[in-house]
This record gives sequence, C-alpha cells and structure tokens, in this order.
Amino acid sequence: MVGYSTMKEVMLWAQTRQPARVQVQYWEQGKPTPSWSTAEVATTAKTAFTAHLLADQVQPGKKYEYAILVNGKKVDLPYPTRFQSQTLWQWRTDPPAFQFGVGSCTYINEPALDRPGTPYGGGYEILTNLAKQQPDFMLWTGDNTYLREPDWNSRTGVLHRYTHTRSVKELQPLLAATHHYATWDDHDYGPNDSDRSYWLKPVTLEAFKLFWANPNYVFDEGCAGTFHWNDCQFFLIDDRTFRAPNNAPELSKRPMLGQPQLQWLIDALIFSQATFKFVVIGGQVVNPAKVFENYANYADERDSLFRAIAKANIPGVMFITGDRHHTILHKLERPGTYPLYDLTISPLTSGPAQPLADELALPTVVPGTLLVERNFGLLSLSGPLKDRVLTIKVFDAKGTQRWSREIRAMDLR
Repeated sequence: MVGYSTMKEVMLWAQTRQPARVQVQYWEQGKPTPSWSTAEVATTAKTAFTAHLLADQVQPGKKYEYAILVNGKKVDLPYPTRFQSQTLWQWRTDPPAFQFGVGSCTYINEPALDRPGTPYGGGYEILTNLAKQQPDFMLWTGDNTYLREPDWNSRTGVLHRYTHTRSVKELQPLLAATHHYATWDDHDYGPNDSDRSYWLKPVTLEAFKLFWANPNYVFDEGCAGTFHWNDCQFFLIDDRTFRAPNNAPELSKRPMLGQPQLQWLIDALIFSQATFKFVVIGGQVVNPAKVFENYANYADERDSLFRAIAKANIPGVMFITGDRHHTILHKLERPGTYPLYDLTISPLTSGPAQPLADELALPTVVPGTLLVERNFGLLSLSGPLKDRVLTIKVFDAKGTQRWSREIRAMDLR
C-alpha cells in the first residue's frame, strides 16, 4: 500500500505472511536509473508482519514507480505500483488540479465467522472500478474494516480482522497505486456504536497505526490527524475515543469529540490557509435529525463547533462523512455567512440502508443526491487559486456515474 505523500518523503506499507525482510526500490517514472531504496524492515508476528517503508529521496512534484523486495528478491505483481510526491506550487503557480476517492463501510465476508444468512458484504468489484478512476489518493472515512464478535476481546482477533480485510484481492491494485489516508468509526474501533468505554481501544489504535500510514497523530489517544494536498487541508477526526455513550444522561451536553479534540480542530481550522478545509469524520455532522449516531445527538458540542466556525469567519469548511450506508449531500444554510455542506459517501461493500422518511423531508437535503446502493465518491479540484472549483461525482459499484455537483470555493466565504 502507498501511504501519505509530502514534497520530501512518501510512506509505503507492506504485509507478509511470515517473518521476512522487506524493502522498496523506487525510481522516477519512466526512468529506471538512477533508483533508490528504502531501509530494509524485518516483519515479525508481533506487528502482524507489517512494515512501514520510508521513501526519503523523493523530490517535489515527481511521479515514481516502485518494486517490493522480500528477502532480497523482487516480487512480481500483476498491477501497477506507483506513487507521487506533492508539488511545490506556492508562490510559483496556481495549485495543480487533483482528484481523490472517498468511501466508507467496507465489509469483507468470512463465512466461518459471519452471522448466519445472506452475507452482509459483497460487490467487491467496486474496488476494481474505483481503482480504474486513478485517484491521486483515497480517503477512508470509517468502518474500513468490520470487527466482529470473535475479534472484540483480543489483540489476536483484531489483527486477524485487519489482515483478512486487507488481503481481499480486489483491493490490491487500489492499494498499490493510490495514496491512502484514513480515520475510523465504530466498526474498526470496536463493537457496533462503541464509545470511550470500549476496553480494548489501545489495541485497536495500535492496529490502526500498524495497518494505515497516516502522516501524524495529534494526540497520544485516538487517530486524529491532518494532512495537506495542494491547496486543501484534510482534518481526520476521531469520533469514538472520547465519545460519551449514546444513552448517557444529559444527552445534549455529552461530548462526542471531547474538549481537547474540539479545541484543536477549531484552532487548526482558524490557522489553516487552505482553500477547502475538509473535516473528515465517521458520522453525519450537518444532518439535524437526532437519529442513530448523528452529531445532532450531541447538540451542545455540535453547536459549539458551528458557532466557532461562524464567529472566527473561517472560510472553506466542508464535512465528509460515512456511516449511514447510503450517500447523500446535506446543506445547512446559515444567516449572515456561507452554508455548511456535509457529503456522506457510504457504503463500499457493506449492505445499503435507507434513511428515515423524516430525514428526507429536512430542508438540509440537497435534492437528487440520495443513493441507496454500494457506491464511491470521486472529488476533484480544479481552476486557479482564486476560483477553485470542487466537483463531486458519485459512482455505483459498476463504475457508472450516478450524480454530480459543483461547489465553488468563493461560495464558501
């Protein structure tokens, strides 16, 4: 898998089936010489045979090809292996155009451990069709794997689930040629609807860090972090580690993000100079319906975030969410300032689910954006710095485009 990208380094990831020495050799695209190599990493059972491999000889704005070496021998793979460094455009040109994929809710069947009856997961060809779009990077917005009853109470179970999900063959081409960034939601954090009381959360955080290659983690607890891609900044928010139980008393005042994370997010949004500031979080934020696990159930904290965005006059904020097993765009009009958008993209391979009828009657729903089937999003940024345009396209499992919308940066000011 290709992990984060910066102007001066790129992180790659690999997993072996048994102890091995792993290394990556890489070269500029179309120019096999000269080439560079990462340090060799020994994979062990203690870390589920995973390896993080740092390519630290890259130069800004270059595309590279790479090969995996296991025990000194090149592994022949039947799909492209490539990555890119980010471009140094500031003070020189307008930011480059780019596109990224968005998806959530990835359930991979394992019959021996699945619930009886019709398999919950399926349609894995969606991963193939997503890869065909050749996004610059992929944004995984939660429930990226589904921990189950045999997994919740042991490190062995958690590492098995991550390994099982990561091993599905349809996923390999996407992993190998696209950069990947992730946050989590309840199913890759713990049991369904799990909260801060989950007893094994240090273990699932360890697994998250072993199997993803995000560039940073803001807190010792949880998976919150941030990254830039050209003129945009992405805030990967943790909606589980600090979350009060859904049935806790004083419902409106209970925390979901927790005060330290909420304050960090507000500060980081104020500091950011990005054209678009994408807040990436597992559950819906803008939807005002107090149903399921929407942020509206945590009204005081949600209102604090919205007030802070308005009071500080922070431009360009938009939410990208998952969880709900359908895709929809919500738009919250705000007096005296720009509207807040929340793009929910879900599910990839899990079972689809309808929203409640009352939700569809809400004024925040953007007509024509509901899709209740397996799907993914492809978001692209284009245009000059002073007039950037975000184009949202949603595709079904077969790769057929189902709807699209444009949002201009100047309309989020």
